Amino acid sequence: MTPHGSAAQSAQHGPFCRRTRREFLWQAGAGFTGTALAGLMALDAGRAQAASVSKASPDANPLKPKRPHHRAKAKSVIFLFMYGGPSHIDTFDHKPKLNALDGKTIAVKTFGRGGKRNEGRVVGTKWGFKPYGQCGKWVSDLFPHIGGCVDDIAFLHSLTADSPIHGSAMLQMNTGKILSGSPCLGSWVNYGLGTVSENLPGFAVMLDPIGGPISGAKNWASGYMPATYQGTVLRSAGDPILDLQRPAGMGAGTQRRVLDALREFNADHAALHPENSNLAARIASYELAFNMQRHAPEAVDLARESEATRRLYGLDDPRTEEFGRRCLLARRLVERGVRFIQLYAGGAHNDDNWDAHTDIEKNHNFHAGRTDKPIAGLIQDLKQRGLLEETLIVWGGEFGRQPTAEYEKGTGRDHNAYGFTMWMAGGGVKGGVSHGQTDDIGANAVEHPLHVKDLHATILHLMGLDPNHLSFFHGGLDQKLVGVEEVQPIRAIL
Repeated sequence: MTPHGSAAQSAQHGPFCRRTRREFLWQAGAGFTGTALAGLMALDAGRAQAASVSKASPDANPLKPKRPHHRAKAKSVIFLFMYGGPSHIDTFDHKPKLNALDGKTIAVKTFGRGGKRNEGRVVGTKWGFKPYGQCGKWVSDLFPHIGGCVDDIAFLHSLTADSPIHGSAMLQMNTGKILSGSPCLGSWVNYGLGTVSENLPGFAVMLDPIGGPISGAKNWASGYMPATYQGTVLRSAGDPILDLQRPAGMGAGTQRRVLDALREFNADHAALHPENSNLAARIASYELAFNMQRHAPEAVDLARESEATRRLYGLDDPRTEEFGRRCLLARRLVERGVRFIQLYAGGAHNDDNWDAHTDIEKNHNFHAGRTDKPIAGLIQDLKQRGLLEETLIVWGGEFGRQPTAEYEKGTGRDHNAYGFTMWMAGGGVKGGVSHGQTDDIGANAVEHPLHVKDLHATILHLMGLDPNHLSFFHGGLDQKLVGVEEVQPIRAIL
């Protein structure tokens, strides 16, 4: 009996008829070989990626500059992260009808400390709005200095996120996922492009002295990528990076000889383990640390800046001095080739950040007051130096805030992941435009709804990376920042 005859007989007599051993092997064989082939292809993909990252050589630098997928508009990103969730309806998303509903209870989907609700008490905005620039963009009195820069800014008024909870929402804004363990946006940028600076980290993070964000280092970790791609925390005062000083009694020459000897031992070990990309990353990290000992102190030396520049960033005002110092440092890092810089405004929890659950007026007056002038100074400084065209600035938090109150009394607002505002400037972004819209009270995105992954795709695109082809093989899959489904950049603002 031929195999084809057996198959026909089996089909004729139903699924429970008896089969010969030969027939079984013929029918199942393709499945076995397919499984084996898939496994071999996955292994080859993993090996190819490991080789591309490490090259199994002590000279293989995982951060070596790489060719972009297409011509890049931006060379660096400065992400101004307003931790806690700034209120879009009190800052850049003008809602004239909101105050007419002040104090009234309306039907609105919310999620806050009290859990899920279907209605809430409206809180009118406590600040006036007025138009700025040639584009006539309406901006709150909270941000008069940024208001003067609106013709360089593209406002995105219809962002949405998958979680209204700080920890998971922050992880999604930073990694594209609401669960921990994935590389951050800055890690993806440096993995895809490398860095042009051999003396400074490619991904720098500057935290608010008030405290670090919830979930901590997961927000600047490299996840399943080698540790080389994780963010390096820089301080704006004192030693820029902790543990950067040489051990007591060790000179530069002695340290160089120690590193050279260590490099030789590591090279021998790498030759025996060609698939270990983490080993090449560790070798490269030693060299980077050695170079940073010499160059990082100069990079953070703001005394070299003119008095006019220091005033532009608000360093002459105790209220704005700290955040202004970090914004100025970000500009200096951009000048020195650092690819991705993230500044946090707000730390710890409650009113130490933008999480205004009780008194929106007190909270936002404080946080906007300390960031408005420095951010505007950063935009103006980059522009006058000819750097804004190649530096992408991103502003926003993990979500926005609801038009309704958190409690029976007070002016605090609930979290809002259903429609909020972020903005971008420079780096190939069209200035003086607004894209997307929330409803009349700012509760939900209703026009051109955007997701966090759309924001990420736009950032990668402007940096010369195709968000749908930038991948890292892990767990048997080609992992991507933007996920499985194809995502396009927000072309309306490009």
